Amino acid sequence: MGIISRYRAIPILYRMLGAFIIGAAAGIICWYAEAKHGVALKGTLDTWLSPLGLVLVKMLKMIVVPLIFFSLFQGAASLPLKKFGRIGVRVIVLYLITSLLAAVIGTIFAVVINPGKEGINLTTGEAGVAGVPTSVNAGAASLTAVFMSMFENPFKALADGNFLAVIVFAILTGLALRVILDDSSDNDAAPLNRVLELAATCNRILFVLVGWIMDYAPIGILALTIVNFTQYGPDLAGPYFNIAIGIIIGIGMMIGVVYSGMIALLARRNPLKFFKFAQEPMITAFVTRSSGATLPITLKTAITDLKIRRELADFALPLGATVNMDGVCIHLPMFAILAANIFGIELGFSALFVLVITTVLAAVGAGGIPGGSLMLLFIILSNMGLNEMQISQIVAFALGINPILDMFETMNNVSGDLTCTYIVACQEGMISQES
Repeated sequence: MGIISRYRAIPILYRMLGAFIIGAAAGIICWYAEAKHGVALKGTLDTWLSPLGLVLVKMLKMIVVPLIFFSLFQGAASLPLKKFGRIGVRVIVLYLITSLLAAVIGTIFAVVINPGKEGINLTTGEAGVAGVPTSVNAGAASLTAVFMSMFENPFKALADGNFLAVIVFAILTGLALRVILDDSSDNDAAPLNRVLELAATCNRILFVLVGWIMDYAPIGILALTIVNFTQYGPDLAGPYFNIAIGIIIGIGMMIGVVYSGMIALLARRNPLKFFKFAQEPMITAFVTRSSGATLPITLKTAITDLKIRRELADFALPLGATVNMDGVCIHLPMFAILAANIFGIELGFSALFVLVITTVLAAVGAGGIPGGSLMLLFIILSNMGLNEMQISQIVAFALGINPILDMFETMNNVSGDLTCTYIVACQEGMISQES
């Protein structure tokens, strides 16, 4: 077995965590050498290591627009809404409601914890603050500007990286294809199905590219972590700790308060009994960090333990693994507030409202994408008006802690899928027998 094969045989979680730990330790040593002994290392590291990290950020930005487009297009075009009718719509609406609640909780916790307020100031570095809006009503933070930006020329949006316009266009064109398919005869539907198959093929190709990028990710994380800790030293520990605690507490609130309350109020069932059955897919999701990999266990739990009818489970749970990203909705506002503090952006109520809506729209496109929350940071941060270098710095910061947070987020996502499916099953009489 060659070196590359041995490297790829190590689980990606261990590779990324190892890169972060080694990079943090090396960076603090370099920071200490500069601060206490006057050894000039920062310039050398910026010259030789920063490019290795920025390549990773560039590759993520390269892949995010086509990946989001084809993922959303295929997902919207694959919805069998005519077959499931009102029940299908109810499942989707419930998924959107939980995502909205998660985004609100994530934003509230982000404002309360206020990561980055500790004094880390990247504005003194090379990134600068040129072009960044300093108030809630400037540039892209305007509600009207954000709404209007959703309906740009799609080709211009793809070229410019206008993520919201790409999301809206992908969803609308996918739904349009679905409507035509539902109203077509078998002969007429054949060429339309080939369009859907082409989108699925493009998705498979892009997922291979994402896999290659993730293989490179530990190298980029190592480089960026060394550079960041060399520049800021132990001061970086505060924001990392605050963000991690905020996201974990927010996820705990979603599972312990929101989902439990919905089961008790909407399904009229005992949430403790529900989570007793749900613990196996939740633990599996935590370990695997993949809603898709957990899906067989989630389906087994839904059908065998919770007694949800197979036809509903087979529709709602795979759909949830694609569009219901409650954990990501808690994650993204934390880094948005961090960016606002670091780059001196004043966020008021209207900007926070835009942040919530943007987070929900962006998260719909994250399902099943490895490292999807990292890619969605580009959408959130670009909508705040940050330039490419500033976005790169925040993404670089997020890269180090993302593998740990991803475990909790995936557990949250799977819990939300099961909760919404169970509630609809109870309301529609689609429980085979009392679970």
